[in-house]
Amino acid sequence: MTAEAREAGSPQDPAADGERPLDIALLTYKGNPFCGGQGVYVRHLSRELARLGHRVEVIGSQPYPVLDEGADYADRLTLTELPSLDLYRQPDPFRTPGRGEYRDWIDALEVATMWTGGFPEPLTFSLRARRLLRARRGEFDVVHDNQTLGYGLLGDVGAPLVTTIHHPITVDRQLELDAAEGRRRRMSVRRWYAFTRMQKRVARRLPSVLTVSGTSRQEIVDHLGVERDRVHVVHIGADTDLFSPDPSVRRIPGRIVTTSSADVPLKGLVFLVEALAKVRTEHPDAHLVVVGKRPEEGPVAQAMERYGLEGAVDFVKGISDAELVDLVRSAQVACVPSLYEGFSLPAAEAMATGTPLVATTGGAIPEVAGRDGETCLAVPPGDSGALAAGLGRLLGDAELRRRLGVAGRERVLRHFTWAKAAEGTVARYREAMTHTETDRPAHTGAPTADRSAGLVSGGAGAVAEGLARSASDGPATAADGAVRPVSGGPVAAGGRSAALVSGGAGAVADGSVRSASGGPAAAADGLARSASGGPAAAADGSVRSASDGPATAADGLARPESHRPATATDRPAAAAETSESARVAETSESARVAETGEAARVSAAAETGEPVRVTEAAQ
Repeated sequence: MTAEAREAGSPQDPAADGERPLDIALLTYKGNPFCGGQGVYVRHLSRELARLGHRVEVIGSQPYPVLDEGADYADRLTLTELPSLDLYRQPDPFRTPGRGEYRDWIDALEVATMWTGGFPEPLTFSLRARRLLRARRGEFDVVHDNQTLGYGLLGDVGAPLVTTIHHPITVDRQLELDAAEGRRRRMSVRRWYAFTRMQKRVARRLPSVLTVSGTSRQEIVDHLGVERDRVHVVHIGADTDLFSPDPSVRRIPGRIVTTSSADVPLKGLVFLVEALAKVRTEHPDAHLVVVGKRPEEGPVAQAMERYGLEGAVDFVKGISDAELVDLVRSAQVACVPSLYEGFSLPAAEAMATGTPLVATTGGAIPEVAGRDGETCLAVPPGDSGALAAGLGRLLGDAELRRRLGVAGRERVLRHFTWAKAAEGTVARYREAMTHTETDRPAHTGAPTADRSAGLVSGGAGAVAEGLARSASDGPATAADGAVRPVSGGPVAAGGRSAALVSGGAGAVADGSVRSASGGPAAAADGLARSASGGPAAAADGSVRSASDGPATAADGLARPESHRPATATDRPAAAAETSESARVAETSESARVAETGEAARVSAAAETGEPVRVTEAAQ
């Protein structure tokens, strides 16, 4: 539909709120509802938005979103696949793609980041989404990002941007670090979660953020530094038509059910397993069914073996919605043992079936589950003794189970349905469309130009648009988009060049890197050459240090280890994209591979589709 037609609207078919229907691009870098809460969110929200009369195009990467089909909204809900290299797919996760799979420099960036222990998908999906959205400018009224928080979504994406942050991933990072054993494991966790630095920077620049609970809102403010008045709570909920009581389903004595990932410490499954061992001393028929993958090793597997629970704990996965609902209905007790949740869909879904709930008070769970003794039994997180006491109390009291089950269902119907979530989301869409400019965040000590990412403190920064920024007395950007040093020194100009702006090489309009004193220069293949002829920069435009670690992170910022700027002589650096603009709609999309100590180098340009390789040290 053209922008003119959308603006005119359709008087015969207004949306449920009486206004014209919206064309919505809903982005999700992971959308499968069977492997995470983000996929559940996209599936149910997109359906309810379409039911309200809006046109929703879900744009997602592997594992692709699964959308509901309904005759009343079939023509208003579509899926557009935006494929990655799917590097983490089963049965060969962390695979190296074949030579013919590389399509462009973003693919090379994706592989290089994986090879160096990072998680590339938020960044690379955002770059691909930016390309698509700008090529289709004018087709959407609003773009809704489901927690990608990648640099590609900053600036002009063709429509006002609204972003959902379920909770800061920095919380997950800290919990995994706390659970990590040994220095090597902690280094691996830090490297994997390197993308959270990008997400923090992006979040601070977003004009409108949605989140799912008051607890998450406070943590977004505290952890990500987003201004409070930019963060709006829109509660999500359960599919109360699907998750509903059914008296024909028999409750199985002693059955406890939970949805959990055994390999994610945040989910607290090990504490539930320990609690089960205690409960079975008084209730020998107590047993646990976990919706999730059985662990082969780790704390949960060790606890099961230690307490002799192999026959008392079952794991199920890959079940249908109907099978999941009947499983929850069959339990005498549902349990959420998480140390933290940004909302807790499993709690809302269990309550919607009328199954009594024992839940911890971690994160936002009390916002969903309600008060202890009224709609659930609440226990402190990480306390297997308290968990055992709550489970034992419910298993031994049929009247309490009945009362909590009824009250829990009523609470969900009042507060947590997807229809209410969709209505609240649409209200925020319309507000963002009205206040796009006034809602832009203020930048303090950071670059002000759209679509640039600057250095936070000290040194020089190479940014996604090829514009270099200094955090202090570095270069200023002129109206033509070129970077001007305050006094002398190199100049970065042109749409896709990257430069070190203090004492080093400067990038010029043809995309090559020039040294002020005959140092490294980038050749036509996009690789920066050191004085000895060895590549110092990758096809993705990332900067590499020759000795003491990376100089450039995945956000495109040059970071020497100290506050001294990296230069052409002490840190061979900087490469620019050379001909990508012929294949993408935007003028530039530069990105950097973040590293935490590996001196990795990508040695073949994505322009030619050649495979990329890392150095022996990085491997």
